[in-house]
Amino acid sequence: MTPGSRSSSERRKAAPAPALPEETLVAIETHLRNRESRRDEVQDRARQLRRRSQFVMHQLHQGRRLEAAVTDVRTGTRELSVALRQDAGLDSGSALVALQEGVEAILLDATYQDIPLPGPTDLGVEPEPYLLGLGDLIGELRRRVLQELSSDDLPEAERLLALMEELTHALARFEAPRAIVALKPKQDTAKGLVERTRGDITLARLLGRARLPAHPPEDE
Repeated sequence: MTPGSRSSSERRKAAPAPALPEETLVAIETHLRNRESRRDEVQDRARQLRRRSQFVMHQLHQGRRLEAAVTDVRTGTRELSVALRQDAGLDSGSALVALQEGVEAILLDATYQDIPLPGPTDLGVEPEPYLLGLGDLIGELRRRVLQELSSDDLPEAERLLALMEELTHALARFEAPRAIVALKPKQDTAKGLVERTRGDITLARLLGRARLPAHPPEDE
């Protein structure tokens, strides 16, 4: 070998180290698989909670209160809320809708029992889905009003209208950007439902008066 020359092995450059170590890539893959698994689990819980909540509300409107079903909704609502708090990075859209329906069903049950409505802390949920469920409750109360009017129970219909008005007023005090909670549509819908229901009750009063005899029947 002549002086100053290099061997072929010396001229060959060493392979550069990878920009990202293999263990880093594997860790990312594992994270994504775990997140997908948790997301699937939460969405499955959300689907079950929505079905159970809708079942409970249907049964209540039919005059049947199933204690076990109501308890199941309460438990499912609390557990789903905990799951979302533990993993805030999950795609929570469908879960929030389910929580909203769970809250709605529990609050509707309280109105049938004529007891004070439980708050977010009582249900173990955040205020955002609670307010959305409260907004939807007003529509369920209108349904109750219409049922009472069809049964000619005007005093009960008026009592429920007063509750609708109270809850609509309570809902109206909250303001928040839509990015935090889409409350404004619920507030507007609630106001419209109250106005329509007030009109239905006014009409029922007028019809009731029209059916009354102008003078008491004379004794024969």
